[in-house]
Amino acid sequence: MGVVPSEAQEQKALFEWARWEQNRHPELKILFHIPNGGSRNPIEARHLKEQGVKPGVPDIFLPVPKGNYHGLWIEMKRRKGGKVSDAQRGFIQTMNRLGYCAVVCRGWEEARNTILNYLRQ
Repeated sequence: MGVVPSEAQEQKALFEWARWEQNRHPELKILFHIPNGGSRNPIEARHLKEQGVKPGVPDIFLPVPKGNYHGLWIEMKRRKGGKVSDAQRGFIQTMNRLGYCAVVCRGWEEARNTILNYLRQ
């Protein structure tokens, strides 16, 4: 039984795939990560909060309207483990209500498939 990759490793794999697929799907050039999480010292955390960092914002955003959606938000979790917080759940629900597609993906492959399905709309 192998080691389960971390969320950061899953996300890195997703962005490596996205770089390879940019010619086929030019929209992937504007796929980006929001460095909202992670552990920070209290002073830095306070500064970021004062600058507008919000709890629960998903890790990845694709600002491309497709179908009935304004864009795609992805909260990345590792394949096994990783808990969706109440703040994340609330943000995802709000984005879905506002006309975005917002989902939780477990592992980079699920995120890749979600993006490809989204782009096919």
